[in-house]
Amino acid sequence: MAANHNLELYVMTGCPYCIKVERFLKDNGISIPQRNITTDREAEQNLIAVGGKRQVPCLFIDGAPLYESSDIIAWAQKNLL
Repeated sequence: MAANHNLELYVMTGCPYCIKVERFLKDNGISIPQRNITTDREAEQNLIAVGGKRQVPCLFIDGAPLYESSDIIAWAQKNLL
């Protein structure tokens, strides 16, 4: 199912909402490439350029940003499980 979408998860070190999403993914055996805006300046710039804001977690689905941990988890439950 993930193969049907180009996915990329933007996170930040120490962000509790990012940890919530990461824990859900790990618990359900879902692997999504991650970019940490704390350590990757290019990722941070891309997040702002494409998403319009520096907010994490942000899941890019085929290039479109999805914010809010609960929304990301709901999307993953519906599309990746």
